[in-house]
Amino acid sequence: MSVLDLPRLWRPETHQALFRRILDATARPGQIADLGDLLDGRPAALAALATFCDNTQTLADLTGTLSETDLAFLDVGKATPEQAGFILARGADAPGFIPRLGSLDAPEGGATLVVMVESLKDGAPLVLTGPGIKRTATLAPKGLAPDWLAARARWCADFPMGVDIVLADATSLMILPRTTKIGA
Repeated sequence: MSVLDLPRLWRPETHQALFRRILDATARPGQIADLGDLLDGRPAALAALATFCDNTQTLADLTGTLSETDLAFLDVGKATPEQAGFILARGADAPGFIPRLGSLDAPEGGATLVVMVESLKDGAPLVLTGPGIKRTATLAPKGLAPDWLAARARWCADFPMGVDIVLADATSLMILPRTTKIGA
């Protein structure tokens, strides 16, 4: 298979464009990155994983939505959610696991959770504060069980340890670094 035969999501120029948009969203928590023009109908959550993952990473797919082809292109090892570096989950399902949180010596060992939600704009508003946010930002995810917010608060209570969360709807995503505080 040549690069020209690859589906668009897996092409190097698409990865570069995705990386730039996701990096910008990471630096500005609460900012929504629209990826729709790069996806060719694939979900934004898969685009996030395609950007973050490589053969040195492990993934727990709690959704069962990734095909064998997707997993082959991601080239990640499979792991339990307690051991995985990356976790793909549905926002409507309460988290029933404790992800890797890293350690004081290696906080980068905390997991990154990619949580699929119905929409990033049509839910109950949440107020975000913290690094990368001028005063406040508002997030309004629809399809995110309240248990996610309580679990994230527990997981990120001992900074610098914690998790980073990517919320993704069909075509967009936003990043919640562990440093971002969430209020109602």
